[in-house]
Amino acid sequence: MNTTPRLSVLDLVPVRSGQTSAQALAASLELVVLADRLGFERYWFAEHHNMAAVAASSPPVMIAAAAARTSRIRVGSGGVMLPNHAPLVVAEQFAALEAVAPGRIDLGLGRAPGSDPVITSLLRATGPTADVDRFPQHVTDIQSLMGPDGARLRLTSGEIYDVRATPAAAGVPTVWLLGSSDYSARLAAELGLPYVFANHFSGQGMDQILALYRDGYRPSEEHPEPRTFLTANAVVAPTSDEAYDRALPHLRQMARLRSGQRLGALETVEEAVRAMAGEPADGAVAQSIESMLARWLVGDGAQVAAEVRGLADRYGVEEVMLVPVAGSRADEPLDATPGRTQTLELLADAL
Repeated sequence: MNTTPRLSVLDLVPVRSGQTSAQALAASLELVVLADRLGFERYWFAEHHNMAAVAASSPPVMIAAAAARTSRIRVGSGGVMLPNHAPLVVAEQFAALEAVAPGRIDLGLGRAPGSDPVITSLLRATGPTADVDRFPQHVTDIQSLMGPDGARLRLTSGEIYDVRATPAAAGVPTVWLLGSSDYSARLAAELGLPYVFANHFSGQGMDQILALYRDGYRPSEEHPEPRTFLTANAVVAPTSDEAYDRALPHLRQMARLRSGQRLGALETVEEAVRAMAGEPADGAVAQSIESMLARWLVGDGAQVAAEVRGLADRYGVEEVMLVPVAGSRADEPLDATPGRTQTLELLADAL
């Protein structure tokens, strides 16, 4: 078997030094237009809060903007961090998105907060949120609320009260559960939902977790068979050396994150290369980067295409979702990301 999988994109909307959030968002919206033109399957936006290098804090807003600029590609969340939001609000947002772009909306739901405890407390203090311990119930509530029949509540008076996320819904977004542990895999299997393991963030135990999901899957009306795909950080360039240089800003950012250092905007490629020249070869940063490179897809088009096919074959999937993490050079436009554009173009061509 030599699978040529479908390709998709997960976008954290990276922000580099000297770049405004408006420019970073403009660059990502240009990238989703390119992915649509190249034939990518889906394009998801992440949810992270209060991070200087990430402008993806509101997936529904980005999805609406992306849907308005595209015609074919599925757009969605990777994912909405449900403990930060009231289930009815999520249902209403995504039911409205489904009405805007029928048949093209994915609702990826995660159980993690996507931020630190301070931001979690702030979210809880400033608006309606969801109890993380009731995550399974809230997932099924959202599914019911978005459907044409809505949900039925029994009031304390005994009266039945109908609730719908939108009136006269004709379709519903596809709900996916996301995770990096076995919790969401078990729940997705129990509920008969598609599942995605966050391999781009934590590749530990992926074999066992995917097997757990598939072996325990309970068929549902919407999804009679288990559905899953892989995520992977990717940088593709004309040469392996350029791909490595382009990967350095994100590699160094992740190394700082893992060691608990203060985070700022992403370095340019030149800044990252200079900084690495001053790092000891056996130091913590270098070792962390070496460990990450073992799982990242970094190289020229032929190299990365072979690795993508290998991943699809090994894990039995027909789709691979790329997180394009190519950094930008100092002289490149601030409202574009040529490195990420190059990654999508070269890999699509090679596959």
